[in-house]
Amino acid sequence: MTYGESGTERIRPHQFHETVGVEDWRVVGEGACAYFSTGSFAISAQFVQAVSEMPGVGDEYPDVDVRQKGVLVRLITVKDDYYGLTERHVELARQISAVARALDIPADPSAVQTVQITIDALARPGVVAFWRALLNYEYRANSDEDLLDPHRRGAPFYFQRMDAPRPQRNRVHVDVWVPYDQAEARIAAALAAGGRLVNDADAPSNWVLADPEGNEACLGVAGAPSHPEPLA
Repeated sequence: MTYGESGTERIRPHQFHETVGVEDWRVVGEGACAYFSTGSFAISAQFVQAVSEMPGVGDEYPDVDVRQKGVLVRLITVKDDYYGLTERHVELARQISAVARALDIPADPSAVQTVQITIDALARPGVVAFWRALLNYEYRANSDEDLLDPHRRGAPFYFQRMDAPRPQRNRVHVDVWVPYDQAEARIAAALAAGGRLVNDADAPSNWVLADPEGNEACLGVAGAPSHPEPLA
C-alpha cells in the first residue's frame, strides 16, 4: 500500500475531528482513540470479536486494550516512513462506533489520554542511544529524537534538545495528551490539587504545569476542530 491510494492520504488531527461520524473519538499523542464502557470482561471480549470480524479492515487493524470494564481502541499507521493518521482511519472509526452502538456499548471520550516521557538532553544522540538500548525501543518513523515501544504498550519517549544546562529545573518530565474538550477541566483539577501554571504561551495546544515542589509536566491537545460545523 502506498500513500496516495484511496483512503491512505495522510490527515492532520483537526481534519479527523472535523469529519462527520467520529464523535466517539479523540486524537491524542498516539493516534485517534476511543474508549467504550462495556461494564464486563465478557462484553469487552464480545465487542473485540465483533470488531475483528468487520469487513475490509485489511492491514489497518486497530490497537485494542481489553479490560474488565471497557475497551480502548487506537487507530494509527505505523510504517518506516510515516507515523500518524490517514483517511482510512476515519472510516474505521465510523465502523467501530457502529459496532459499539449495535451492542449498546457507550463511548466515553473523556477516558482517553496518552502519556509521554520527555528528556532534555545536551548531547542528544548519546542519551537517545542509552535509552533505546535500556528500553529495547525503536525510533519513530523519520525521527532520531523519538523512541517507541515496538509492542506499542509502553509510553513513548521524546528527547528535547538543550543548548545549555538549566539548574533548578527537572530535565525529565511527563507529557500528558488529553482530548481537546478535556484540557480545561484537567488543568483546573491539577491547579486545585496544589499545582501551578508555569507557562501558557502555547495555549490552547500546550500548557506547562508544576507540582508543589516545582517538578514540571506538560499538558497538550491535538487538533481541536476549527470549523463550527463538521465536514462531510
